[in-house]
Amino acid sequence: MSHNTPRSIERRMGDYMRRRLPAGVAEFVMFGLKMAWACLFAGLMLGAIILTALFWPANAPLARYDFLVIFAVAVQAAFLFFRLESWREAKVILLFHISGTVMEVFKLHMGSWDYPEPGVLKIGGVPLFSGFMYASVGSFMARAIRIFDMKFRPYPHPVWGIALAAAIYINFFTHHFIPDMRYVLFAATVVLFWRTRVYFTPFGHRIWMPLVLAALLSSLFLFLAENIGTLTGTWLYNGAAKFGFTALAKAGSWYLLLYVSFAQVTLVYRDALVSNSGQEDKT
Repeated sequence: MSHNTPRSIERRMGDYMRRRLPAGVAEFVMFGLKMAWACLFAGLMLGAIILTALFWPANAPLARYDFLVIFAVAVQAAFLFFRLESWREAKVILLFHISGTVMEVFKLHMGSWDYPEPGVLKIGGVPLFSGFMYASVGSFMARAIRIFDMKFRPYPHPVWGIALAAAIYINFFTHHFIPDMRYVLFAATVVLFWRTRVYFTPFGHRIWMPLVLAALLSSLFLFLAENIGTLTGTWLYNGAAKFGFTALAKAGSWYLLLYVSFAQVTLVYRDALVSNSGQEDKT
């Protein structure tokens, strides 16, 4: 393996830390460091949102939203230049950015939420940095799969996962015109993935967690992260007070969106899927 790949760089960083940590706490600390490393892009984006909300000058020549776009692009370029991110992960991020921005434009025009600040770098009234917020979810998933050497088994045929993801994505558009099918989709996620386990290596030995439970816990963390955006006034939901908390029902939306996200990630990371036969699914 090349010494300049993201995996080899992370291996050397991990070996360096383990040599300097007490034996009894090394693996526990390494799990936290791995999680932080997987969240690196998302953490930088949230940090930028908080800091600019607190300190951005009102009369600055560059709009805060535009700065966030430039910042996100610069971070992505730096990740690739310094080989902190693989090109596979970059593909995932691009896919997330496109699908997230399309939904953002639609939801904005339906009045679901708004971006109250000015900016030039927008599409259909949506600041381009919003697509990077969706991409940060994909970045975390893709990096976590690599860093924790994740495998998903037994994994249903990918066609079913993609079909479910498509139905969820479409429902985010159609529920404005026809009855909301989210409760049917909630049930479908359990039926399709109730046997699927996520195998990962946080402490030097492999452990597992049910995929449905992992999605539920992840949706709660995303809900908390989303509240950072609303509390800083970066975006505002229809009917919500400025700087207020997001309705708890949004956690359910994130739960469903995670299956859309997961389907997109696995289009690139197909080697992480293991079918009922125990073989990696290459179809």
